[in-house]
Amino acid sequence: MPDEIRDLLALHLVPGLGPRLTAALLERFGSASAVRRASAAQLKEVQHIGSQLANQFADALRTIDIAAELERMAQHQVTVRALGTPQYPASLATIPDPPHLLYVRGTFEPSDARAVAIVGSRSCTPYGKRVAERLAADLARAGYSIVSGLARGIDGAAHRGALQAGGRTLAVLAGGLSRIYPPEHKDLALQVQASGALLTESTMEIQPLPGLFPPRNRIICGLSQAIVLVEAAERSGALITANHASEQGRLVLAVPGPVDSEASGGTNQLIRQGAVLCRGVDDVLEELTGLAGMSAPAKSAAAPEPLPGPPQLDAVQQKVWDFLAGEPRHLDDMVQSLSLGVPQLSGLLLTLEMKKIVRRLPGNRYERC
Repeated sequence: MPDEIRDLLALHLVPGLGPRLTAALLERFGSASAVRRASAAQLKEVQHIGSQLANQFADALRTIDIAAELERMAQHQVTVRALGTPQYPASLATIPDPPHLLYVRGTFEPSDARAVAIVGSRSCTPYGKRVAERLAADLARAGYSIVSGLARGIDGAAHRGALQAGGRTLAVLAGGLSRIYPPEHKDLALQVQASGALLTESTMEIQPLPGLFPPRNRIICGLSQAIVLVEAAERSGALITANHASEQGRLVLAVPGPVDSEASGGTNQLIRQGAVLCRGVDDVLEELTGLAGMSAPAKSAAAPEPLPGPPQLDAVQQKVWDFLAGEPRHLDDMVQSLSLGVPQLSGLLLTLEMKKIVRRLPGNRYERC
């Protein structure tokens, strides 16, 4: 292991030193090795690190046992991918607060860049399990890797569907790779490892505590081009994944369920809020095909003057309306050109869709009606 990766691993092992503070330290000191040599007084100079944290970090960096972590990694056949290296998943590097180190058991292939996440409730119904398995299998046959969280219910069904179709699948865990959670998925984890990879940002012996699952979900989204939710109650943790997907500009699709089914209350609500209706693999492939065929339009010096919008638009809505003059525009292009955050812009577009003056096209593109 290169010295710089070892030093980054040392930072990763420090309790309380998450992606944001790690990024701030690397920016301030220039390298992980320089951070390790820094004194508590120097660490304190970094924003959001007070005296107490600086002393804790300095003590931890002096006493951290890298050799023990490397031994655990070797025992469980785990490698690491470092942010900024060619081996790190390119799509994951673009998300807010990407993990600086990704632990991997198995193989991560370039083809895994074509990935779709399938997630949902742990307490799924036979309907949800059947849909998740079939959808995963169909997408795997179409050449897409299936990403999920190895949890009970929909996640497990998605992994099994991909495996049954002979496809690749990636499981993102909340805890460390020295112990599989849930324990009854140990055999499934071995199958995933053989046909893809188990991944996590947690160090080897970290327990899968509840607070680790929401950050885990951002990695599931970051590895995927689109996220499909299959059965999620109105307060399901799977909806957090949909929020991450929206913030990252990923496609969000939801499988509808019976209107009186509590298991599908969250997914049905997502569809009402603008998520793409997913009735099967054709809907997913149509969206992905539109996304792949999309190219940002070149700005012309002779672009037509924006037409006035309907009188009921406020100033920000008018700004979006003006930008949509001419050909369809992709969400990412709109975010960059209009200087609006993804959540704000998504809400504005949904409002304009409800006013029936803007329509959503496959591939996360929008145009005037």
